[in-house]
Amino acid sequence: MKNMKLKLARVEKDLSQEDLAKIVGVSRQTIGLIESGKYNPSLSLCINICIALSRTLNDLFWDAEINN
Repeated sequence: MKNMKLKLARVEKDLSQEDLAKIVGVSRQTIGLIESGKYNPSLSLCINICIALSRTLNDLFWDAEINN
């Protein structure tokens, strides 16, 4: 499942995949894979991404529809 919430938050901060990758210490490809839903990041990486984008884990990585 694509992570459009992550992509939208990144774009709202005016960051490229490469910019975000540098901030959180991973490759641009890793950010691309997370956004495309082809890679499940560690909790530590999720937290670092949230900090970089000023969002919560729920904002970026939780699908509210799963609970319904």
